[in-house]
Amino acid sequence: MSLSSLDRWRGKVAIVTGASAGIGAAIAKQLVEEGLQVVGLARRVERVEETAKKLQGKKGKLHAVKADISKEEDILKAFKWTSDNLGPVHILVNNAGIIQETNLVGGDTEKWKSIFDTNVMGLCIATREAVKIMQAKKIDGHIIHINSTLGHGIPPLPGLNVYPASKFAVTALTETLRHELRHLGLKIKITSLSPGIVETEFGRNAITDPKRIEAMKKHPKLTSENVANAVLYVLSTPPDVQIPELTIQPMGEMF
Repeated sequence: MSLSSLDRWRGKVAIVTGASAGIGAAIAKQLVEEGLQVVGLARRVERVEETAKKLQGKKGKLHAVKADISKEEDILKAFKWTSDNLGPVHILVNNAGIIQETNLVGGDTEKWKSIFDTNVMGLCIATREAVKIMQAKKIDGHIIHINSTLGHGIPPLPGLNVYPASKFAVTALTETLRHELRHLGLKIKITSLSPGIVETEFGRNAITDPKRIEAMKKHPKLTSENVANAVLYVLSTPPDVQIPELTIQPMGEMF
């Protein structure tokens, strides 16, 4: 990847959801280092602020904004703050996502709802707001959904409940949006980026069963930086090149 291929994004505004830790924090960090003005959305905004302090002096800047992606009001306020203070968004990375430990047989309804509210509805609302701005300002922007290999196939593991369904929805939403953008004549790019298992706080907190924890320790994993590098690769592609879907897996991936 030629770093010069990212030149057209330098100084532009990117919004990264779920930026407090793991993949989101890694993506925000690398975009700042590439010279972008990055708005990191998170419920734990103090952690984004800590990251922002560490990035002082870099080419770009990280701006911390408190937002719960499962709440439409928070998303709308975050986009308004961004437009009012930094300008129109050029890149949206829909990274925020949750998984809850429950099941389908006798599962917890509220946990199911929270997964869909964040992984699907929050993603849709943020995407709508970004497209609205890009269309109004005639911006050939880029929207990246951080999906999962579980959005394409389901391994024989217990406890996944509605999480894969939420990621299958992201796969379908990516392709549906691509068709809508093409129909409208907009040159906004859309990419679904599907990592395999990533070593993050998100993954560690999602599993509490001792046997599953031990099994996962032996499983090859990606790093958050691997995923962030994939985001930079996608953004580095020429304006006339579309990558609707990109899957990355660690060497030795079982599924």
